[in-house]
Amino acid sequence: MAIGYRLLGKLFPSTQSPTPITPNPQRENPEFPIPQLLIRIRSQYTHKLLMLCRLFTRLLILIVVFVVYYSSTLPAQAANKIDFYIARYLHVTEPIALEMDEQGNMRLFSPQELSIGKQLFENNCINCHVGGATLPDPQVSLSLLKLQEANPPRDRINALVTFMRQPMTYDGSQETYWCRQLPPSLLSQQQIESLAAFVLTAAQKSPGWGTESF
Repeated sequence: MAIGYRLLGKLFPSTQSPTPITPNPQRENPEFPIPQLLIRIRSQYTHKLLMLCRLFTRLLILIVVFVVYYSSTLPAQAANKIDFYIARYLHVTEPIALEMDEQGNMRLFSPQELSIGKQLFENNCINCHVGGATLPDPQVSLSLLKLQEANPPRDRINALVTFMRQPMTYDGSQETYWCRQLPPSLLSQQQIESLAAFVLTAAQKSPGWGTESF
């Protein structure tokens, strides 16, 4: 009998409603801290962004300091540089004395000043006076002899400066426009004296300066 009832139970299960399954509150409503995680991620990215901004600011400051330092030292380096031509062909590596006027007053000119004079010569005079020649008037070069025979002579610093401030014909009779005028607004007194010193030193020392054999 017991066996028969078991078979009947398997064949015809009870219609009684099954026991309801209690939902797992942890599975239906997981306590996952999404807002806290977002806040944490945002905080991490904000921290990294601030670090990058600080690094960029420091790098920018270093660049500005380098540029300011380099630009401030560049003129000094250029001023201390001796032009190759001054040292190689004029043989000037130490200050040299040049006559300023007919009274015999002398002034020392450093190799750096002569280098500046050479640069000024290239910027203002070389179109007509390449190698000490005078292209508009080949008979009147910048050789030492021609400078001495001018009226008045131009073989001293002050006399050559006077000529460059107000160019005159070779005999001194009238103004000339063949030579470029160099007023104080264009070249300072120190600059034009350096230019004159370069011309006179080249006339005295440079092989072939102002001659046909240049």
